[in-house]
Amino acid sequence: MTSVPLNILTWLFRLAAAIIMLQTLYFKFSAAPESVYIFTTLGLEPWGRIGIGSLELVASILIVIPKTTSLGALLAVGIMAGAILSHLTKLGIVVQNDGGQLFTLALAVFICSAILLIIYRKQLISYIPFIHQQA
Repeated sequence: MTSVPLNILTWLFRLAAAIIMLQTLYFKFSAAPESVYIFTTLGLEPWGRIGIGSLELVASILIVIPKTTSLGALLAVGIMAGAILSHLTKLGIVVQNDGGQLFTLALAVFICSAILLIIYRKQLISYIPFIHQQA
């Protein structure tokens, strides 16, 4: 990760994932009708909405801190996998005539975070105490 273009690219992935997650928090935390509809449909209203919003906030913060990018990316991948699965099984791609925007944003965060996990895999492995890296 020493090359300048890779560093710029990783920051683009980090900022894209974090900004998308952060901008959706307003809707979750303010109980916007679309968020309430989504989490009611999933049987998770209101605690699921607030809890997942809180996890997205934590993931966003961890992603932008260089020493914890891998942990934030891992958390974001998990959250977005749940969101994508919810869209594919219960919600549908289009939710309340949004044209699939929420699904697309979940995919974007998932892809950016998965790429970050690949780039920062050694950092993630370093957090597992019983795995020893070889030089």
